[in-house]
Amino acid sequence: MAHVLGLNASDERAASTSSGYSMLLVLLLIVIAQVWAITQLVQSDGAALWLIIAVGVLPLALIFVASGFYMLQPNQGAVITMFGTYKGTDRKDGLRWVLPWMMRHKVSVRANNFISDKIKVNDLRGNPIEMAAQIVWRVVDTAQATFDVDDYKEFVRVQVEAAIRTIGARYPYDDFNHDDVTLRGHIDEVGVELLAELRERLVVAGITVDECGFTHLAYAQEIAGAMLRRQQAEAVVAARKTLVEGAVGMVEMALADLSKRDVVELDDERRAAMVSNLMVVLCSERDTQPVVNAGSLYT
Repeated sequence: MAHVLGLNASDERAASTSSGYSMLLVLLLIVIAQVWAITQLVQSDGAALWLIIAVGVLPLALIFVASGFYMLQPNQGAVITMFGTYKGTDRKDGLRWVLPWMMRHKVSVRANNFISDKIKVNDLRGNPIEMAAQIVWRVVDTAQATFDVDDYKEFVRVQVEAAIRTIGARYPYDDFNHDDVTLRGHIDEVGVELLAELRERLVVAGITVDECGFTHLAYAQEIAGAMLRRQQAEAVVAARKTLVEGAVGMVEMALADLSKRDVVELDDERRAAMVSNLMVVLCSERDTQPVVNAGSLYT
């Protein structure tokens, strides 16, 4: 993906920094020395040159040391630059210190949860559908996140939307014949593909995706009613098909048992009438009412 975007990726490396606690001790010693020098200067009758120099230089040293302090929280990094040149990243939490002329830009490496807006996409068959996804992402390379993209959080938002559109257009929403991979019927499989697509798109910004999943997946409002009626019709047809197949099997079994046990001899006309009656009884949605035939089938 990086070569497609034409970006030169920066590799994160450790910065040369110091513990802030040791420099805090140095700062305390400078303060003590400054107070002592001022006291000696006030108490001495003749102003010693070295006391005057000390009183003038120690405040500068105090400012120099105090300007280098910064604080890092757990799962936070500081990108160190000097006059626009990347000097490394400090990931050690606590009180830290670096030379004052080095700039510090803090970057969070914690896991972030992002839920996209509902996006209207045309699926593989051109049907408009609505999709939304939730992803958990984090920065793994602070240098890339800082220097290779302008705003890595906005970059994540845009790339998530682009990945959802790509995956949504790759598959049909539903397949009534159950022959193809669909968004609705294979949501776990499609989710894995979305995860791979996001990782490929975000690696240029030093970002990885830990997990993702769809939070919304449905037909767009303009065709939702028509598709619902189609699904209902398909369900009715499938139920009727199962019912008829079962009824045919039961009729076949009944006729076979009657013939096997010599309960009654049925010619073709009586067999057809019995089949018709049994199919009506088995396939009817209402309770059947028996009709007593007092005569003959032929009268």
